[in-house]
Amino acid sequence: MKIAIVQDWLTELGGAEKVFMQIHQLYPDADIFTLVYHKNVLDELGISESKVTASFIQKLPFAKKKYRNYLPLFSLAIETFDLSSYDLVIVRLQTNLDILV
Repeated sequence: MKIAIVQDWLTELGGAEKVFMQIHQLYPDADIFTLVYHKNVLDELGISESKVTASFIQKLPFAKKKYRNYLPLFSLAIETFDLSSYDLVIVRLQTNLDILV
């Protein structure tokens, strides 16, 4: 079974990231999709950067520190992920995004 986990951001180790970590432990082979991430957070979570797909927001100026300034683009960025080949998609979003699945 091909599994994807979608988490809006992985930029610090807070409560949401701890929940994400528990989900990831249940599905350690799952591919991860996120708007933006920090490599040190992935390292602390024990996740290989090769398993993570970041959105175009990751490449925008100041996105690693000021990613919340790009809130108007969050829905668009999430919707650009191609999740059609996955049997199970687990979505963990801290933001209130209107997304059609």
